[in-house]
Amino acid sequence: MLNPRYDDLPVYPFDRLRALLDPHAPAPGLEPISLAVGDPTFDPPPAIAQTMADKADLWGRYPATDGTPGFRAAAAGFLERRYGLGPGVLDPERNVLPVVGTREGLAMVANLVVPPEKSGARPLVVLPNPCFHTYVGAAVFSGAERRPLPATADTGFMPDLTRMTEAEWARTALVYLCSPGNPQGGVAPMSLLMDLILLARRHDFVLVADECYAEIYDAAPPPGALEACAALDGDFTNVLVFHSLSKRSSAPGLRSGFVAGDAELIRRYRMLRNYLGAQMPHPALHASARLWADDSDAFRYRAAYRDLVNTAQEILGERFGFRRPAGGFFLWLDVGDGEEAALTLWKKAAIRVLPGAYMSAPLGDGTTPGDAFIRVALVHDRKTIETALRRLVKVL
Repeated sequence: MLNPRYDDLPVYPFDRLRALLDPHAPAPGLEPISLAVGDPTFDPPPAIAQTMADKADLWGRYPATDGTPGFRAAAAGFLERRYGLGPGVLDPERNVLPVVGTREGLAMVANLVVPPEKSGARPLVVLPNPCFHTYVGAAVFSGAERRPLPATADTGFMPDLTRMTEAEWARTALVYLCSPGNPQGGVAPMSLLMDLILLARRHDFVLVADECYAEIYDAAPPPGALEACAALDGDFTNVLVFHSLSKRSSAPGLRSGFVAGDAELIRRYRMLRNYLGAQMPHPALHASARLWADDSDAFRYRAAYRDLVNTAQEILGERFGFRRPAGGFFLWLDVGDGEEAALTLWKKAAIRVLPGAYMSAPLGDGTTPGDAFIRVALVHDRKTIETALRRLVKVL
């Protein structure tokens, strides 16, 4: 007997993509290129392999949920440098906890903060529309009602808070915010972050800021939720942020991230993870600490992604509503019908892209904010991206 909430899950985006494309052969004579998954392909820093080898004797020891003092200190130091918080603002013992990849961490946090009932009704989990699919799964299995807020060009690709009523805010248990955003690459301004923090405290919900793309940006470094807390009053109450080495250090296979913020939430989250969470192995903790303490690799990868965006701009010009993403490495292209375009690109150009509808929830009229779009991941070397985008232009 399955948990009945399983039936409330929409079809997984990449299962939908396989169902759409796999019955068809890619264009003959062309090497297939996948731009569908945000899987960084740049070589990871040599420090990972070096440190893992140096600490190989630790594979025989169970790690703790807390990680190591060195990991927590490095993560806190990164946040203090990156967001100008100043030394000592974060207590590594109270404000930071490692997670084994932020996807698991982002999902599990809903089990912590969503109660069975709020304001006498079923609680709400508020999420951007479109959004990263993990938020949807987390909301479903927490038992909450999903409240997708359109995140379109009109609102800087951030969720439109004006769609919420006071009664809905009273029922809200959790708000997911992704900045820079996946898939559109929008960045939350400081004013939006402050508004959400104040709303979280007024209505007693938790703001979860997914900042996993925070080190991949075009011009200005995106502000962060803890930075907004510091600007307001220095209090991290009701706020958690998630960061990852997957994009910052081109190391998705390391499965290394952390959560930081509200000390009481971190304490309770630690207890939940003691029972249900995986722990990061000791060699990975030591390698991660080394990466969080060194910003040079992030600078190098950021420059590489910026170069790929430059390449895309040269090839696409103003086609498909091209705009430089303020952050992240995705293009959000208006092709009229994203699903039809994805199938055409596979059959005629041997390119895999993700239809925007597969990351979106239906609106009142049955359409979604992603229907007209495809998400294109700039995660290969320049030559491969040039080849793929020239094929895309030729076919579409």
